[in-house]
Amino acid sequence: MAAQVLPVIAFYLFAGVAIAAGFMVTVARNPVRSVLWLILAFFSAAGLFVLIGAEFVAMLLLIVYVGAVAVLFLFVVMMLDVDFAELRAGMAEYLPLGALIGIILLIEIAFAVGVGFASEGAKAIAVDPAPGGVENTRALGLLLYDDYALLFQLAGLILLVAMIGAIVLTLRTRDGVKKQSVVAQMHRTREESVALVTVKPGEGVGGQTGTTPAE
Repeated sequence: MAAQVLPVIAFYLFAGVAIAAGFMVTVARNPVRSVLWLILAFFSAAGLFVLIGAEFVAMLLLIVYVGAVAVLFLFVVMMLDVDFAELRAGMAEYLPLGALIGIILLIEIAFAVGVGFASEGAKAIAVDPAPGGVENTRALGLLLYDDYALLFQLAGLILLVAMIGAIVLTLRTRDGVKKQSVVAQMHRTREESVALVTVKPGEGVGGQTGTTPAE
């Protein structure tokens, strides 16, 4: 009995926390707190994925979104000089449009959930989440690296080319910028780096050997 009740309690707990955290993301006035609520929503969504047997998607959500995207958002928000008063002033202007978009999203989610519960595929997955005794992570690995290995490698190559293209397009050379040459520093001699200076009493370091002090 406890084994059947515990997953239900965990589902409602994770779902409630995810909904509450998502609501706080939208209403929080401080962007830093909003990002923290977003991280909590990601953790709750990962817990829901674990409950339905999609542990690979759950770990992917934690590693990619919490470990990279959300932390990047947090650093960007903390480093930017954001005028919170100006942001609050423009909130009332866009509130009707935001409410309209929110209502449309709720209608779409309701349709998606209704169709999902009514479909035969969803019922089959609920009855047997791991058909044939193959775990979720292993099934995804067999699918990616066996059936679609060539497409997977091509996708990685496209991402590599896109990264190189972004670096080339954003690279700018500016005049007047002092650059450091590691090779030139490694091959410097003592004569090029050290200057012997003859200091006369009462004049300080003003002249070198064979020269007159600078006025």
